[in-house]
Amino acid sequence: MFSVAAHGHVNPSLEVVRELVARGHRVTYAIPPAFADLVAGTGAQPRPYRSTLPGEDDDPAAWGTELIDHVEPFLEDARQALPQLAAAYEGDVPDLVLSDITSYPARVLAHRWGVPHIQLSPNLVAWEGYEEEVGAALTAELMSTPRGRAYRERFAAWLAENGMPMGPDDFAGRPDRSLVLIPRLLQPHADRVDESVYTFVGACQGDRSHQGRWQRPPGAEGDRVLLISLGSAFTREPGFYRECLRAFGGMEGWHVVLQIGKHVRAQELGPLPANVEVHSWVPQLAVLKEADAFVTHAGAGGSQEGMATGTPMIAVPQAVDQFGNAEMLVSLGVARHVPKEEATARALREALQSLVGDPEVAGRCAKAQAAVAAEGGTRQAADLIEEALRGHLAGAAGMAETRASRGS
Repeated sequence: MFSVAAHGHVNPSLEVVRELVARGHRVTYAIPPAFADLVAGTGAQPRPYRSTLPGEDDDPAAWGTELIDHVEPFLEDARQALPQLAAAYEGDVPDLVLSDITSYPARVLAHRWGVPHIQLSPNLVAWEGYEEEVGAALTAELMSTPRGRAYRERFAAWLAENGMPMGPDDFAGRPDRSLVLIPRLLQPHADRVDESVYTFVGACQGDRSHQGRWQRPPGAEGDRVLLISLGSAFTREPGFYRECLRAFGGMEGWHVVLQIGKHVRAQELGPLPANVEVHSWVPQLAVLKEADAFVTHAGAGGSQEGMATGTPMIAVPQAVDQFGNAEMLVSLGVARHVPKEEATARALREALQSLVGDPEVAGRCAKAQAAVAAEGGTRQAADLIEEALRGHLAGAAGMAETRASRGS
């Protein structure tokens, strides 16, 4: 398994890896050192490598504001990481390669080694027509500047140097095989996704007890619970947190759990209302199992955890795929969308009241929760990986037998 040092890209794979280890497979996991202990907890063997990508402790502004700022770092990281990873696996070629969508070296190495490559996608995947409807505009944006054109040229050259018979768009967006680790309900145009390539296995959550537990504090046993979290990356939003305190602080019958990340201190928010607890990090799934509502940035992980627990959501997207996820959640009837620039205390409070006071929302949340539970999750993902592994090993054994018979 290959990934980058970001919770949104590592966490979705952990239970799949844990299940493969439990089934007796030796799994190595190439990951920057900051996540090595987390990976080791699954029973996999970390293979640390140096990454040049901004880390989750860095200022989110390091990712820039334009499309080129978001895509260029992954290519540059891949170019410097590939030699490291090739050396790390010298003499220990795996039988099958798994990778997150951001790990470009994984697909190159699988091709070099002649072994199957399966992408584990933690978010939406391409559908038939995606290139014309979405990709063409993104490519045009990149090609409109010298920096963007230079990036595309470097990408194509890197692929050619490594014997990859495809261009940047197909390499980054069209895997040979992909297991999609989000509910099918979150996928736009799911009816147009090629099921011979992509299989939706849904949320692979497993046992999160190692992350800790959460309980209502004394005096809040009968209160409803509201979780507020913008995930682990785009969390430098003290103004938004203050609006949340104005919206929900002191609200009768509600206890509020506010996660503010690593870039904001609780002291910056001013006096805390008695019904609010503030943390830099919380065991999100444990809180959601107790929660009655969820204010979320609508990242893929948070969105599917909200669906899996049947929790109505207020989506306040911050970046990248979160805007599309917010639209999908609203279309399913399980969320309200409050744009970041409109997230005033009044708007947030009105959104919460409309959610928890609507029996149709509760019914839709229950329906989505049942659909997520029926998708198979971790066991189905492991079954499909083993199926591909058996096919590859049988094919390799057959080829070896053929060569031996010809030699005799």
